[in-house]
Amino acid sequence: MVKILEGLRVVEASAFVAAPLGGMTLAQLGADVIRFDPIRGGIDARRWPVTKDGRSLYWAGLNKGKRSLAIDASRPEAREILADLIAAPGEGNGIFLTNFPATKGWMSYPELRERREDLIMVNLLGNPDGTSAVDYTVNCAAGFPFVTGNHHADGPPHPVNHVLPAWDALAGVNLALAILAAERHRRLTGAGQLVKLALSDITFAMTGNLGFIQEAQINREDRKGYGNYLYGAYGSEFETRDGRWIYIVVVTGNMWKSLLKSTGLTEAIATVESGLGLDFSKEGERFLGSEQISAPIKDWCAERTLAQIEEAFEGTGVCWGPYRTFGQMLDEDPRVSTANPMFSELEQPGIGRYLVPGSPIDFGAFDREPPRRAPILGEHTDEILGRDLGLSDGEIARLRDAGVVAGPVEIS
Repeated sequence: MVKILEGLRVVEASAFVAAPLGGMTLAQLGADVIRFDPIRGGIDARRWPVTKDGRSLYWAGLNKGKRSLAIDASRPEAREILADLIAAPGEGNGIFLTNFPATKGWMSYPELRERREDLIMVNLLGNPDGTSAVDYTVNCAAGFPFVTGNHHADGPPHPVNHVLPAWDALAGVNLALAILAAERHRRLTGAGQLVKLALSDITFAMTGNLGFIQEAQINREDRKGYGNYLYGAYGSEFETRDGRWIYIVVVTGNMWKSLLKSTGLTEAIATVESGLGLDFSKEGERFLGSEQISAPIKDWCAERTLAQIEEAFEGTGVCWGPYRTFGQMLDEDPRVSTANPMFSELEQPGIGRYLVPGSPIDFGAFDREPPRRAPILGEHTDEILGRDLGLSDGEIARLRDAGVVAGPVEIS
């Protein structure tokens, strides 16, 4: 982590990917992020992937660097505590992030703003009207599953969902951006605000930014799936002699020239080009000839091992990469190791020692520090109640005895 956001405090009520990621993005830049959860853990506390003992690697991965408060928010006294924490005075305080419904009741913006006029609240919604949506439902609504997966023939395509929750990831980064923009506005003007962000808007905005909406609107046709061919340019997968797979991509003229030179296929590809009546110096025409271009490259790769291909491409302008399973990635790729300063090994209670990424941002004015582990549920309950809210040891003990707060709590 770095400390560029030191002095900024965000209170987080969240679950799943986007909002926890938004908070963690800020925490890894030095912000003090306090996540509060039910005493027995939130709805994402046991989410897969998990260890063989059932400990959530997912939860530990998305909550690094935060402080944790375990509290029963169904109790009126707990809600008072949380409202005081969210609206606490101080220049860097008064910032609340949530992806829970918060249009009414104690967690609503009007209620919390009564306690602090310049409160900043950032609320992630599913849809702009407040109805529910998750990554997988907005993804299927945006057309992407119909261009994902195998090459589609003239028959109806079969939709394939992607595994990566891409829209949640984009939403998480946008939540962090929204908080920083709103905090800057408050510093300049003294005014807080409610910021709303809909997951579906994240999805449809990017769909439009990439030209997919306009392509359908202007051309009046739905794009087909092209398997692993790179739409509008050249890219394809190839199997090596030793049964590994690689992907070769060409998005510039220099990459194209380097590929032909490195493989020795200049003449073979020129024959293909002439036969098709295409000009492979043009990106779009390389796409049109993808299948025919790939045939000689397929043979070239099939005659060589992965190591031989790596040697052939070393120091050239060829853009390529090997396909790897998660295990192969961990075993083979130095970018996923402590050789990369983004990564460190740390000890996570209940799980053990393993490789953990920090922020991917490398600020020139700050030394990169190792990431901090995720908290145990309620690990900082007493610290938050005492140091941050000024409650006495006796008051904290009473709250514990009454079951209002707890921690540390082992999730089972």
